[in-house]
Amino acid sequence: MRPSAARLLNILVPIKRAVDYAVKIRVNPQQTGIDLNVKHSMNPFDEIAVEEAVRLRERLKGAVASIKVVTIGPAKAAETLRTALAMGADSAVHVELPDSAPAPEPLGVAQALRALVRREAEREGGGVDLVIMGKQAIDDDAGQTGQMLAGLLGWGQATFASKLDVDAEGKSAVVMREIDGGSEEMSARLPLVVTTDLRLNEPRYASLPNIMKAKKKPIEKLTAADLGVDFTPRLETIKITEPPTRVGGGKVASVDELVAKLKEAGFTAV
Repeated sequence: MRPSAARLLNILVPIKRAVDYAVKIRVNPQQTGIDLNVKHSMNPFDEIAVEEAVRLRERLKGAVASIKVVTIGPAKAAETLRTALAMGADSAVHVELPDSAPAPEPLGVAQALRALVRREAEREGGGVDLVIMGKQAIDDDAGQTGQMLAGLLGWGQATFASKLDVDAEGKSAVVMREIDGGSEEMSARLPLVVTTDLRLNEPRYASLPNIMKAKKKPIEKLTAADLGVDFTPRLETIKITEPPTRVGGGKVASVDELVAKLKEAGFTAV
C-alpha cells in the first residue's frame, strides 16, 4: 500500500564541487592556496550520498517524496548539481558565490544548510526528514559540517555510515557506522543527519538519457543574503608550501652493510 502523503519523506543532499580526486595537487604561484585551474568534479563522498538517497527511494517504493541537492559555490558549481540531477535527484538549490570568494568554512556551510532546512519546512509538502551528506570533502578534509549541522538543528546524527536502513512508516533509521577497530550499529529517530563513508555503496554512472533529462530539472538560485548567512572566513591562511622533495633510498648488499648505515645515521639498537 502506498504511504499517505503526510508520511512521505523529503531528503536533502548537500554536495560540493572539488578538485577531481585524480588530479595531482599543486600549490599556486602566490602560495595562498592550491592551483584551482584544473579539472573539478563532485566530491566522491557526496556522490555516495546522492546514490544512497536514490537507492532509498528505490527500496522504499513510493515512500520518498523528493530528493533535493544543494551546493554552495561559484557559477561553475551548477555543473555539479546537474550531475546529481542526472543520477536521480529531483531538484536542486545553488547558493551562488562570487568566483573570487574563498571557500566557506564548515560552520558557515552548516549555518546555510540549517537556514535551508528551515526554509523547506515552511513550504508545502513538509520539511526535510533526512539529510544525507559526505563525511568529508577531499579538498579540506575537515569532516565537520554534518556534525555541526546536526548540532545547530538539534537533530540526531549518524556519522561514517556504511549501511543505512530507513523505516518510512515508523520515521526511524538503523545505521551501521565505521568506527576505530570495527563497526557500530545504532538506531535513531527522524529527522536525522547521516554522513556517508566509502563502504556504503558504489555510485552509478549517469546515463545519457538521464543527463538530457537533468537539463530540464529545476535549479533554484539563492545568495548568502537570502539565507541570512555570512560566509566571511574566521581563519586566515598565511602561506601554503609544498612538502620537501623526498630523498631517494639506496640499496645495500648485506645485513652488515645495512647495520653500518643505520649506525652512521645515528640509529642504535635498543
